[in-house]
Amino acid sequence: MPMTVKNSLTERYEKILRATIKHYIATAEPVGSKTLIQEYDFMVSSATIRNAMGKLEKAGLLYQPYTSAGRIPSDSGYRIYVDRLISPDEKIKTNITKLLTKKINYQSWSYEALLQQTTEILARLSGCIALITIPQTENNILHHLQLVRLATGQIMLIMVIDSYQTESILLANDDLLISDNDTSEDLIDSELQILSNFLNSKLKGRSLSELYSLDWTELDQEFKNYTKFINFLLQQINSRYQLSSSTPIMIKGISEVVRQPEFAQVEQVHSLLHLLEQQQEQLLPLIFDVPSLNQSFSEVKVKVSIGSENPLESMQSCSLISAVYRQGNNGIGSVGIIGPTRMSYENAIALVESTADYLSSL
Repeated sequence: MPMTVKNSLTERYEKILRATIKHYIATAEPVGSKTLIQEYDFMVSSATIRNAMGKLEKAGLLYQPYTSAGRIPSDSGYRIYVDRLISPDEKIKTNITKLLTKKINYQSWSYEALLQQTTEILARLSGCIALITIPQTENNILHHLQLVRLATGQIMLIMVIDSYQTESILLANDDLLISDNDTSEDLIDSELQILSNFLNSKLKGRSLSELYSLDWTELDQEFKNYTKFINFLLQQINSRYQLSSSTPIMIKGISEVVRQPEFAQVEQVHSLLHLLEQQQEQLLPLIFDVPSLNQSFSEVKVKVSIGSENPLESMQSCSLISAVYRQGNNGIGSVGIIGPTRMSYENAIALVESTADYLSSL
């Protein structure tokens, strides 16, 4: 029966593929037809199983690592397995949420301490390398801003963003809106309030990341004189909250994952460690999946990149599972794990998804 990856698998072929992958994940040993007959109670002959495995190999879903060996999954086989043959373990999702709630005292910890502890727990439970990015405020939504004159003559920009967190930026004397020393303080305060109201009407509900790209060429006539000041103001916001390629990534669990047989070659381990320690700017776009930040909660939240699907050569023997955590509807960071392609995807997906949901709930 000719078959390609794009064709639908019959129920029998799906069961054989699922059993082969599950056994290989558990043992790291190539799987033969006799093993499947003995351990998975297939009510067919060994010859039938062998024939089916041969067809799955021709379809590119399994392969033989060496002559006369059993089969092991290819990246394409794992992709079919993840997309169609498994579901995240709901029991694990419930248990990790309970564990995180029990172990983490988020009311008295800093963001960094909270994320360090969460990363350690995720690494321990998954047996993989766990990664969590520091929250990015650039994706927060602006609820309100206020320009306030200080006693020193400087201007303070105060912003209220998601969850009513307050941020402030102090503008130097050279950046004052009004430079006439004879202008009364009451008049300055009144002018700042009028400008604050105008900016709120234009900026409320926008993310901090999009403020600087706004077109102010058609300002209302009465605010034309403020164009330079407004552009300067938005530039200050952008420079402070712009997503940086050096965004810190919490990383735990390296010592555990390198014990896996897939990392027996020293060169492979060194390549992965170099990526994690020296090339995080390349890793960040894979972990912090910016295009998914505008997805709603009802959409698929977990991204799985398997083996050769990863663009970085040092990760092409690994799988990366990641999910965005959010503040309101805005993605501000990401949770991920890196492990060999031979990983328990049901457990790993459940762990990543529930950890991201937990951080979002905080």
